[in-house]
Amino acid sequence: MSVDIVAVPRSTAWLAQANPLAKLGAGMALTIVLLISVDWVSATSALILECALLPLAGLSLRMLLIRGWPILMAAVVGGYGTALLAPKTGELLFSLGPVTFTSGSLEAGVAIALRGLAIALPGVIVLASTDPTDLADALAQKLRLPHRFVLGALAAMRLVGLLVTEWQTLGMARRARGVGGGKGLFRGLKAQLGQAMALLVQAVRRATRLATTMEAKGFGAGARTWARESTYSQRDLWVVVGGVLIATVSVSAAVVLGTWNPVFG
Repeated sequence: MSVDIVAVPRSTAWLAQANPLAKLGAGMALTIVLLISVDWVSATSALILECALLPLAGLSLRMLLIRGWPILMAAVVGGYGTALLAPKTGELLFSLGPVTFTSGSLEAGVAIALRGLAIALPGVIVLASTDPTDLADALAQKLRLPHRFVLGALAAMRLVGLLVTEWQTLGMARRARGVGGGKGLFRGLKAQLGQAMALLVQAVRRATRLATTMEAKGFGAGARTWARESTYSQRDLWVVVGGVLIATVSVSAAVVLGTWNPVFG
């Protein structure tokens, strides 16, 4: 019984050499600060500084858009909903029946959209610059998490990359059989739902085989040793300091410009 797992090449980016826990700590510090206030200045400041770090994670703006377009769409939808439902304060900008936008509601929508992007981007950077094995080593050796959980998470992260390949293969196979053809929104949606269900079935089957294989090889029994030692370095200190610095600059900019709006105020 065999389970194919695609080995992902290790990144050579600067952030890839840092300990995963340091990157998670920096991202957590920034996330907490952004969750405290809803204003466009702090979110914009954090977003600009985060984008400046993309080269350190081995990412370009084009790669970010390709990988993170669902996050961008979610932020736009969240901002639109907030602008639509927020209290109508300030100057009237647009009104058509129940759809009304004012300067106050529009500012709230923009703040929510930018805030969502600024909160999500550190996660994208961490995932793009972190090898799953390094993360598993850090979780097990530094945080002392149970090895069954760590190994299960590692296997899941390794298999995530296969979902894209499986989706493409399923799409080509269905088109070769003439399934999902035709025009129209509803036909396309029906085809996508059918393909998603097939992908789910494949994922469950693969996960079942993987769990059986790991149990047969003794991954869940006895004490466990680790091939690589997870260590901290001066680079990790710079990563944490960088995260705290971005959070501090974002809050300071909002306070200076008078837009700081704590949610618990």
